[in-house]
This record gives sequence, structure tokens and C-alpha cells, in this order.
Amino acid sequence: MHKINIPEKIIQNCISRRGKRYIFDKINLKSTALLVIDMQNCFIVPNLSIVEVPGLEKIVPNINSLAKTMREAGGKVIWTEHIYTKEWSSWHDNFSNDQTRKKIINDTSKGSFARQLWSGMDKKDNELLITKYRSSAFTPGSSNLKSVLDKLEIDTLIITGTLTNVCCESTTRDAMLLNYNTIFLADATGTRSDEEHNATLVNMIQFFADVRMTSDTIKLISNSE
Repeated sequence: MHKINIPEKIIQNCISRRGKRYIFDKINLKSTALLVIDMQNCFIVPNLSIVEVPGLEKIVPNINSLAKTMREAGGKVIWTEHIYTKEWSSWHDNFSNDQTRKKIINDTSKGSFARQLWSGMDKKDNELLITKYRSSAFTPGSSNLKSVLDKLEIDTLIITGTLTNVCCESTTRDAMLLNYNTIFLADATGTRSDEEHNATLVNMIQFFADVRMTSDTIKLISNSE
């Protein structure tokens, strides 16, 4: 799990600007969903894939605890899986070489063990699994998440999963810009280094999300209706 370090001056700037550290005192559980982003074998299982995030399994208990709390409180839990294809040409052509992209595309292809959600994730059979084709689930053509949320009348998202600074950050930025209330879990998201993780938290807390820990988010859920 990451060593979380949001500089105190950043926190104080947020308090000065909006009057408090945390944005939400309560949330409407009927219109809230916990979004678990891309907790797949390729990112978690050691030595399985080139996209592995070492130590990612350490955040799994927090995600599962949040999911359990949300279910018991009447909120929704929605999962995503990430798929790489050559149709994402800006990534395919510019950010990977031929050998690398072949491995990544293969690891997330249909039927691949590496593509599946990790067995340690407490996903229930009745919970949705959204397939996305870009880092942000809200990018046009990436997934049907927006239409799903609209149908469920969801206006608040609690973001967990991986990678903190890629899919979690991209999805949260777009969610906030689309007028969703956003909560970003500092100890239930993970990436490859503390530096990358904390850089995202600094951006999130100032402009895009209510950055919280699992324990106080569970209290928030428990104190809401």
C-alpha cells in the first residue's frame, strides 16, 4: 500500500478555498455507486503480465470492505475491465513498441486469464462489469458507463482501483466535468510508485474529487441515507 503524502499546504489551500477539508458531509446512497476500476489479473498476479502493478493486492481488502458497506447500505457497486486494442491508435502507435503492445493486447484479449477480474475481488454475480477501451470510462466510445449511470440515476461516484494516475484519475476527471459528485479513495487506489500516486492525489483534492481514506468513507456511507 502506498505511503500517502498530500502536502499540508495543499490541504490548507483547499480549506481556505471551500471552507472545509472534506467536501461531502452526507451522500444520497440511492444515487451513489462504488466504481471499482480494472482490478484484473494482468495488473495483480505477479509475473503474469507486462502491465503488472507490484503490491496492488494490498488495497483489495479496502475495496472489498467498501463494496460490502455499499451493498448493506443500499448503494450500487459497479466494476470495470480495461481492454487494449489497436483501434486506440494514439496509444498503439505512440506509447508502446511493437513487442510491448502485442503483449498488452494479448493479455487483455477476449478469453484471456489475464483479462479477468482477480479472484480476490468480492464481486457479486448481480453486479455490473463494464468493459472499457480507453483510460477514462467516460471518453466517447470507451464504454457504456455513462448510459448505465443515467439509467440507474446515479449522480455520485466513489472511485477505487487501478492505476491511480491513469484510469482512476482519467475517469474521475471526466466524471467531475460531467457534473458527478466524486470521491477518490487514497488507500483503495494503487499504481507503480508513491510519487505517481501522490501526484494524482494532489490533483484530485484540489480540483476533481473529495479525497478520503477507506475508514472515513465507510463512516460517511454509514451516516448517510
